[in-house]
Amino acid sequence: MPEAVVIGAGPAGLMAAEELARAGHTVLLADAKPSFGRKLLMAGKSGLNLTKDEPLEPLLSAYGEAADWLRPMISEFDAAQVINWARGLDQEVFTGSSGRVFPRVMKASPLLRAWLARLDGLGVTRRTRWRWTGWQDGKVGFDTPDGPHVLHADAVILALGGASWARLGSDGAWAEMLRDRGVALSPFAAANVGLRVAWSAHMEAVLGQPLKGVAWRAGDTMSRGEAILSAQGLEGGGIYAISKPVREGAELTVDLLAGSSEEAIRKRLSAPRGKTSLGNHLRKRLGLDAAKLALLMEFGRPLPDAPLDLARLIKALPVRHAGLRPMDQAISTAGGVMHAALDEALMLTAMPGTYCAGEMLDWEAPTGGYLLTACLATGRWAGRAAAARLNA
Repeated sequence: MPEAVVIGAGPAGLMAAEELARAGHTVLLADAKPSFGRKLLMAGKSGLNLTKDEPLEPLLSAYGEAADWLRPMISEFDAAQVINWARGLDQEVFTGSSGRVFPRVMKASPLLRAWLARLDGLGVTRRTRWRWTGWQDGKVGFDTPDGPHVLHADAVILALGGASWARLGSDGAWAEMLRDRGVALSPFAAANVGLRVAWSAHMEAVLGQPLKGVAWRAGDTMSRGEAILSAQGLEGGGIYAISKPVREGAELTVDLLAGSSEEAIRKRLSAPRGKTSLGNHLRKRLGLDAAKLALLMEFGRPLPDAPLDLARLIKALPVRHAGLRPMDQAISTAGGVMHAALDEALMLTAMPGTYCAGEMLDWEAPTGGYLLTACLATGRWAGRAAAARLNA
């Protein structure tokens, strides 16, 4: 029987298993899927963003209300430590102009292969297609290819992810099992997710095109990231960054010319347009491309005649939408195991010897390296705490 069982083989679970094995403990790492790190591999398809290369305080500020809770964990495994860790797996990294850190190969698969090889070298036992079914008489139960299986472990680390991308393993099914054990949970909610928009027919010509040089504002949150006009609505980093205030009810506006002041736009619009159509006038005087012009017509018609009023509309165009995309289509989720349910070691107070890590904890952060950093940091923290308890 292993001394420790880690359930969930995403970044948090892999890190927890490594820390336990490094401390000399026998570890079984189990995952319900046929292979490990499936969500990590999906994230790496567009370039694996490992972390954000910035000082600790700006890094922590991305976690909002959870920053104080996560501070000790991220302080010990901040951006610099993530970079060193990746290099320790023979993965060369580079930092982009935005401060985001990526492997040179821009993929997750080489890093994951090197990481699994390291775990094998440390003696970690790996099991795939082992779906956790809860506790039975103090033991952890699994449905396995060989039938039901139960085993005892002195330490159990749960790293089961949130409730998005169920096909990759994060289905949130663990929530009821923990709730039945008296663990306090915050409801799941979509985070880093696109918006649903019922476009009119005239938008078909620009669907799939990007919106660049814009700024999105929802409540007190402003994002200057790009977005894509998709058939379902709006997608992309600029939208993901404001999904939290939108989820909480804030009105959304977009500045179509984020690099120009309202007064500069007014002056350009004040030039006589003669017989030129309004659309061509906006294109020529403001440089609005087809996507921006279509969006202005979609949400702004009838357009005001006065140059100042039109300039104000362009700088704060209300975005009519039908809410966030479904939670299973979100990059991440908010909600999960509440801070109050855990001690400083991330051990469940209702279940001594059982720890939680990664996205199943009640925190959220924007994309840009913050998600992976916190998963790695909390997995490392829980693994080290469990190892210390086993040693004691």
